[in-house]
Amino acid sequence: MTTRKERARQTREKIVRAAEELLKVRGFAALNVDDITKIAGVAKGTFYVYFPHKTDVVEEICRGYFQNVALQVRSLRDADIAQRLGAYAAGFMKAVQCYGIHICREWIRSVLDPACAPEGVDRRKWRFDVDMLRGLLEEAVQGGELKPDLPVDTLTHLLISQLYGMMLCWCISDNEFRPEEWSDRFSEFQLRLILAPYMNDNKR
Repeated sequence: MTTRKERARQTREKIVRAAEELLKVRGFAALNVDDITKIAGVAKGTFYVYFPHKTDVVEEICRGYFQNVALQVRSLRDADIAQRLGAYAAGFMKAVQCYGIHICREWIRSVLDPACAPEGVDRRKWRFDVDMLRGLLEEAVQGGELKPDLPVDTLTHLLISQLYGMMLCWCISDNEFRPEEWSDRFSEFQLRLILAPYMNDNKR
């Protein structure tokens, strides 16, 4: 990587980290480019070189967490599909909780009706998460770990409903429900039972 490209990468990273810091403290509504660039130590015009809108940097932050979770799960070569999906659920909940319950509530309010979500809210997040889970299941089928008759769509939506349900329970319980704890319980008590009929015998 050339010195110029490395400087550009570092500048972009500073902007992302500054936005992430403010997002956790203030939430999306109070986030503004002036404060992001002040913390990052860059000119306002520099922000727009990398991100046309503040929503673009927020989307990169949020997507980055979940993409990293999926990459980490795919690297678990010695784990079976139940363990990998369990790791994905745990990582998903950790990523959700890192922003705090108030950000989660704000996001849920905004996306309950995607057609009416305000400008800047990531209305594609649900589809992004569905595609992530479907990809993990399809890879297990292609690798011979799960049988070809696995109902991929049904299982994908069953799993995503569990994850989103845990987010909602966390919000409405005012932090009494612990998503990371319950994602572990789901993995321990339900996930393997759900997958059992579709596991190839030599992969159990």
